Amino acid sequence: MQNKKQSFAAHYCSLPRRFAAMSYDSLLLISLFFFSTLVILPFTGGRAISSGNIAYNIYLIIISYLYFTWQWTHGGQTLGMRAWRIRLQQNSTQNVTWWHANNRFFLATLSFLGLGFGFIWSYYDRSKLAFHDRFSGTFLILESN
Repeated sequence: MQNKKQSFAAHYCSLPRRFAAMSYDSLLLISLFFFSTLVILPFTGGRAISSGNIAYNIYLIIISYLYFTWQWTHGGQTLGMRAWRIRLQQNSTQNVTWWHANNRFFLATLSFLGLGFGFIWSYYDRSKLAFHDRFSGTFLILESN
């Protein structure tokens, strides 16, 4: 397994490329939030949802979770990752399992909420893995043309 992992070392995804894919996915996720909010508006009588509504915030987190984990487990790529030719794999170079996708989602959330230090970690990691890559057993590679 170590030899397979090392063979991908030259093809790990750089931090700027990660951020580019994240910016694409952010735009897609925002549009998904608008649609998801439109779906629940009939249940609010068409009234705006208050900004401090805990149930609504949890609803949006679930939408985010499903957006990322579904795509990671079904092809290893979000739409932003496809645009930037990035693929998510497990350390064994297999397709990502729900277990690994779940761990990656929550650890990536911590990486992001920690002022992005989990992403900056990749500059200091000898394998160029971000915090959530290292501890979820997944990594991003560049796809060839």
